[in-house]
Amino acid sequence: MIAYFLKKRLQKMGDVVMTDKIKLGFAPTRRNIFSADSAIDFANRTRQKLNELEIDYVDITNINDDGLLYDEAGRKQISAKFKAENIDGLFLPHCNFGTEYECARLAKDLNVPVLLWGPDKEGPNEEGIRLRDAQCGLFATGKVLRRFNVPFTYIKNSDVNSADFKRGVQDFVRVCNVVKVFRHTRILQIGPRPFDFWTTMVNEGELLEKFNIQLSPIPLTELVQEFKRVSKKQTEKVEAVVQKIEKAAQIEVDKQDLEKIAVLKIALRNLCEQYSCNAGAIQCWTALQDEIGILPYAAEAFLQDEGLPITCETDIHGAISILINEAATLGEQRALFADWTVRHPQNKNAELLQHLGVFPLSIAGTKPILPREHFVFKYPGSVSFEAQMGDLTMCRFDGDHGEYSLLLGNAKCVPGPYNQGSYVWVEVQNLNRLEQKLVYGPYIHHVAGVYADVVPIIAEACKYIGIKADFYDREMTERVEDYWAGNLESVFPEIGGSQNE
Repeated sequence: MIAYFLKKRLQKMGDVVMTDKIKLGFAPTRRNIFSADSAIDFANRTRQKLNELEIDYVDITNINDDGLLYDEAGRKQISAKFKAENIDGLFLPHCNFGTEYECARLAKDLNVPVLLWGPDKEGPNEEGIRLRDAQCGLFATGKVLRRFNVPFTYIKNSDVNSADFKRGVQDFVRVCNVVKVFRHTRILQIGPRPFDFWTTMVNEGELLEKFNIQLSPIPLTELVQEFKRVSKKQTEKVEAVVQKIEKAAQIEVDKQDLEKIAVLKIALRNLCEQYSCNAGAIQCWTALQDEIGILPYAAEAFLQDEGLPITCETDIHGAISILINEAATLGEQRALFADWTVRHPQNKNAELLQHLGVFPLSIAGTKPILPREHFVFKYPGSVSFEAQMGDLTMCRFDGDHGEYSLLLGNAKCVPGPYNQGSYVWVEVQNLNRLEQKLVYGPYIHHVAGVYADVVPIIAEACKYIGIKADFYDREMTERVEDYWAGNLESVFPEIGGSQNE
């Protein structure tokens, strides 16, 4: 199953549309004892390939005549330029050998994800002279980066026109996006957690101290006040949202409740913008529906499709999970947010993913319905549909006792019995092992899932954000290591070395 997912990821390379923007600092490096002309030539060939791949990067051609990193004076200027340009990642191609201590100093100073790579096929010329030793230089830089406590990503020695290079650079961009989103997350906390949900308690201070993740807590009454303001002052906007909802779903609620759903959607977005938040978490029951007469789930589902996730039960860690999952796709996919609930009645490795309505409508496999009332809470404001079939990356950021990790793995959507609400049945490699992970923790029953295989991307990002990637498939650690090492014949033997051609 894992090989199938990774194979599909490679087959789709080159067809992606990157919606989130990442900027790399491009600092090709050389060492004086090898050919400067050869290093300059290879740096220019690398620039040309980055342009072909439409990678956004900041260059250093204005720093010195070579346009290369090799001394302290240049390193200081490069650092200042990259900081001024707010780069999201640092790319250090080793164009002959490389000056390892300048690479490490630059990387330490910038504190962004770092990518190492150098060209292969460097045999001596007819006179027995080697123009560059890029591989040897990479060995040196890797060791010195460890001394500086700088995590880094490595693309194996390969030709600049190879599939390995293309895959490595594009995947690194995705890694940078996960790190960028994670480090710049601010979550609107709307009300405290519901009393019954002890599972969703979080340590606000630790999230800030460890990860710079900020919470913006507001009481439910502030949302209610904004709800009332929108219903009176933004009637045209409300009607526009109503029309969009009517096109997207089968409407069973009455007009008044449909308008309330639109009002709540606008109010939630307004508050997130007011507090500069990229996600939210809400005390979704039961005080809110008593105040405004509807559930928040439909409004959350529509916001999820717009890239503004709002999780239920004030699940802060759940919101972080969604952001990580979506960032790994560069915003190409929107994540569902669900509960692991019950086992499939026939399939021993399948489980029901279900929630009160917080699935983005873009993943619907059946026509979404806005029912007159929810099957648990007798209020309008929920959404019902079965999600589409496909392959998912599942992740859950969580922690306790000061330790944080990310439960991570693949799942495949499979047919199963009808269930009320938003749902989909998924199959994993070994449900018993996943069940153990969830019971022993530190995870809970809430999980984010995205229709893409981004397990290797998220796992690589974990080293930069300082958490453990905790796989629920036993051999996934080795698979991911092989993926990043370029050992694709180990990931799926039928491909072998053909990716290097």
